[in-house]
Amino acid sequence: MPIPEYNLNVDEQHVNLSYFDSRNATAPVPAATTAPVNMSETEEEMGGKIAALGEQIKQAKDAGKPKEEWDGYLQEMLSLKTKFKETFGKDYGPPKKEKKPVGSGQEEASDKNKAKRAAKAAAKAEKEAKKAAQRLERERREKEKADKLAGKGQDNFGDSPMVQSQKMTDQVWTRIEDLKPNLAGQTILVRGYLRTVRAQGKGVFCLVRSTFYTVQGVAFESNEIPTAMIKYIAGLPLESVVDMKGVVSIPDQPIDSATQKMVELQIQSFHCVCKAKQALPFTMEDACRPESGLETDVGEFNEDDEETGGDNGVRVGQKLRLNYRWLDLRTPANQAIFRIESMVGCLFRECLIKKGFVELHAPKLIGGASEGGADVFTLDYFGQPACLSQSPQLHKQMAAACSGFERVFTTGPVFRAENSNTRRHLCEFTGLDLEMVIQEHYDEVLQVYNDLFISIFDGINERCKDELERIREQHPFEDLQYLRPTLKLTYAEGCKLLRDAGIDQDEYEDLTTESEKKLGDIVKEKYKTDFYFMDKYPLSVRPFYTMPDPNNPKLSNSYDFFIRGQEILSGAQRVHEPDLIEERAKAWGIELHDIASYVDSFRHGALPHGGGGIGLERVVMLFLGLPNIRKASWFPRDPKRITP
Repeated sequence: MPIPEYNLNVDEQHVNLSYFDSRNATAPVPAATTAPVNMSETEEEMGGKIAALGEQIKQAKDAGKPKEEWDGYLQEMLSLKTKFKETFGKDYGPPKKEKKPVGSGQEEASDKNKAKRAAKAAAKAEKEAKKAAQRLERERREKEKADKLAGKGQDNFGDSPMVQSQKMTDQVWTRIEDLKPNLAGQTILVRGYLRTVRAQGKGVFCLVRSTFYTVQGVAFESNEIPTAMIKYIAGLPLESVVDMKGVVSIPDQPIDSATQKMVELQIQSFHCVCKAKQALPFTMEDACRPESGLETDVGEFNEDDEETGGDNGVRVGQKLRLNYRWLDLRTPANQAIFRIESMVGCLFRECLIKKGFVELHAPKLIGGASEGGADVFTLDYFGQPACLSQSPQLHKQMAAACSGFERVFTTGPVFRAENSNTRRHLCEFTGLDLEMVIQEHYDEVLQVYNDLFISIFDGINERCKDELERIREQHPFEDLQYLRPTLKLTYAEGCKLLRDAGIDQDEYEDLTTESEKKLGDIVKEKYKTDFYFMDKYPLSVRPFYTMPDPNNPKLSNSYDFFIRGQEILSGAQRVHEPDLIEERAKAWGIELHDIASYVDSFRHGALPHGGGGIGLERVVMLFLGLPNIRKASWFPRDPKRITP
């Protein structure tokens, strides 16, 4: 059964109750009546009535009834609530919760929320910090990688500070020529010119040259070799001075491009000591190309003439070479040529010192002319006419024959103001001169020269093997053939050999350059030698101080030595009697007052003597078969060149 529900009609003094069946929602609502309020009702009873009215109102609303149908219930319920408050002194309904004092529960809740928020914030901050740390670490690694690729912070490559003698370190540089397989596994440091460099993939290959020795260095990208280092090496200008440090290793195949073929350096560090600031006027590769054809070594020479030949038609001309002589001298061939030239001077001294000779330093400034018949470079010597010495001849005679030194030699520059533009003449060359007393015959001098030249030739072949090979690579030549003892011919015999070969040659006329060359070919074919000498030259073609032949007044006690058909030495027995000296000087048209001090030196007794002068550059040029004497002169001086 459904619970009966009451209709309440309340006024100030009566309550009229009626009920209806809630199942009949359309039943008419009885008219509200007033009933007296039972003042003895308990709080629970009155509360139950209010609750019942509330439920009726709710059901009417839920049934969708219009307000006018349930408004009476509402008014009765409100009236009861008013009476409830008047009777019981409080509002109807459940007791209100006491508000917690401010600062107690709220503070407690606030503290808890604050703690939660703080914990949450801390967790979030920790998470953000972790993410930031990860980001920073990632950025650090990326920067480290980028810096490593760029070489930042690495000191194993780059430009070195200028060498200003600031300090001495314990670093040891190894000479490239000393790099051999026995050093495999060792770390060494070399310095030299950057000859070639070639980048390949992630690596770089380079050749470093010191003197005429070269070694290959190789580097590939790794933890120790960054990309920037590879790019740095590959980008350096050729011929820059570099320090290369690395471990010596033995390559699988010999390195044909290097002189040190059986080793290479695994590069660990690479620094530029001095960078080439200007573009090269020619490449070392072009300057080192082998000669494709033999240049003639006789006739006129003009450095302005265009030279031809060479591989691929590329050849560095003589003029360009001499304009940049400091670069040209870097080629292995030139390095070798001038080391051999130095060795000739060394061997010259060694041999003569062993034979009791003393080195003389003759003056190069003299009054008048040192020899008759040749042009001189004149100058003003504090108001007096003077010239550059054409020969140390007069002073070495004074020292050996008149001063009692008996055997002297001298080396130094000799000046000839001859406008000779040939491949074998220079206006300034290096003279190797000797003078010695004789007891009976000038053959004593010739014997010294025989020993001297054989000693020089043997010394070059024994001590300069590497240098000879470097020269052959660019200037192929045949080894010099020479006899022991040296072949000796008279001038008359030489002239006869020429006549027999169909060349018209008078025995009392001087030989032309072409005749000398032809005679050299004849002697080589007949006697199997490139080196020989002739004596008994016509007196008319020799200097005024030459001793005449005792048996033929048209001849002289003089001699010339030849290599490959060209003269390298001219000498003679000298006149040691002052009266004969003056006679011979007059015959040459030389003013006696110009040579007065020279003649006077013989007036106090002079030893019989003889000697000769060697042209150093000629010896080197002809021994090596070079076609031009300028190739054997450090800084040539000819009628058209006085620089560098």
